[in-house]
Amino acid sequence: MAVKEAAGGTGPLLSIRNIYKSFGLNAVLKGISLDVMPGEVLALIGGNGAGKSTLMKIVMGIYTHDSGELAIRGETLTLSRPSVALAKGIYMVPQEPLLFPNMTVEENILIGFQKSKAELHKELVETMAEIGWDLDLTRKASSLSIAEQQLVEILRGILRHAQLLILDEPTSALTFDEVRSLFKCVNDLKAKGIGIIYITHRLAEVFEIATHVAIMRDGAITIHGPVADFTREDLVKGLLPPDAEMTAQAKKHEVKPVDYTAEPVLELQDFSGYGFSGIDLKVYPGEILGVAGVVGAGRTEMATTIFGMDKVLRGKVLLAGQDITGRKTNQVIRAGLNYVPEDRHLNGLFKICDVAANTTSANLFSAQMGRLFLNSRAEYNVTQQYVENFRTKVTGHDQLAGSLSGGNQQKIVIGRSLSTAPKIVILDEPTRGIDAAARGDVYTIIHQLREQGVSVLLISSDMEEIVELADRAVTMYQGRINAEFQKADINQDNLMAAAFGILEQEAVNK
Repeated sequence: MAVKEAAGGTGPLLSIRNIYKSFGLNAVLKGISLDVMPGEVLALIGGNGAGKSTLMKIVMGIYTHDSGELAIRGETLTLSRPSVALAKGIYMVPQEPLLFPNMTVEENILIGFQKSKAELHKELVETMAEIGWDLDLTRKASSLSIAEQQLVEILRGILRHAQLLILDEPTSALTFDEVRSLFKCVNDLKAKGIGIIYITHRLAEVFEIATHVAIMRDGAITIHGPVADFTREDLVKGLLPPDAEMTAQAKKHEVKPVDYTAEPVLELQDFSGYGFSGIDLKVYPGEILGVAGVVGAGRTEMATTIFGMDKVLRGKVLLAGQDITGRKTNQVIRAGLNYVPEDRHLNGLFKICDVAANTTSANLFSAQMGRLFLNSRAEYNVTQQYVENFRTKVTGHDQLAGSLSGGNQQKIVIGRSLSTAPKIVILDEPTRGIDAAARGDVYTIIHQLREQGVSVLLISSDMEEIVELADRAVTMYQGRINAEFQKADINQDNLMAAAFGILEQEAVNK
């Protein structure tokens, strides 16, 4: 592989000692100390706003720490700019890919290199072949899915022969096969002495790929050590505030059965659009219908077309018996359907607007918010309701949404969709980028919606999420629904087999 082995030595690749960082009066990091050794995979986990991103930006030279010390292979450094970190062999793969949309995949990966194009192309092709990733290098970055953009970012780091690689939520948008390939790549890098900081919210990944784990909470380290020394329960406790209880209410209360004799809230009849075709689907009052599938199966395209963002090619959409096929998005919302998009940055968030404006923007010109002048009291009440329910970490309703952590941004987007009191809400990867504690909050909200009679169309690549939440599930494969599962048959094996087209329809209990 096109990866250089890390230089020898027994000391840490990276030493972080007593790092403090504040923004104004807000203390974000409160004396962080960590080491990353050659060949070590350090899983860094923590709630939204815990300080993980700030710490990594200091390591990358994007921010300057207030006090403390950073050392690379024993050399104390002030990483005042990213170029210094890159020169020292540190590379960070961000959670949200940062690509040049009008450049090709290859141009995005190789930008900044001084070698000949032929030599770089050969090295890139060999690297991709070895790790099993298949990307069309001539495609424009603007045409890539989130998963494909993530692969491009990871390849950037690998080709730069990073000695310390920081992976920020690398699997959040990858398919099962892509995750397997990534883990193989991580193990290869580990064997060559490369140190890896692996930021994740998925606790199962910690035990599968990491050698060590560190948990951050409120700017401090609460747990640190070899993964073998901890259980999943230990990690969850380290994530939660000392006085917090596990949010397992959804598993404790009795679930009211779905009335499948009732009129469907949402019905799709031979529904077809760009990326999917021939969809026949019904969602009933108070039902959580899971939609599983791999990236590219057509799930998001189906959702955005229902929501009026893309053109309907054939078929009908009925909402509570009313034909809303091809209607504009604002008309769909008024009819009683709302949508939480997969990509919050592209379709879900006004970054330069504050928390209150983002939370209530779908309700503008409603009787509640005032048809002519904005009712500031109503805006405050709606915003506060969702800030409290989602335990969103904000400094105030006037904080700019773009300044929030990724998970808190996602909570704002979900809150806005629910604020319109929909009959049905489509949740597209609702817990992507959300930490373990906040994930429990979102699950509780979803169950509360169900109890109130609100239907949920849950699109998720997390099979565990579908298993835990769904009353019924379907899988999409190559743009079509290829299997349906009743509650008793919803398990990861069935969902995974159907999502990859392995499970035959005849074998599925419909």
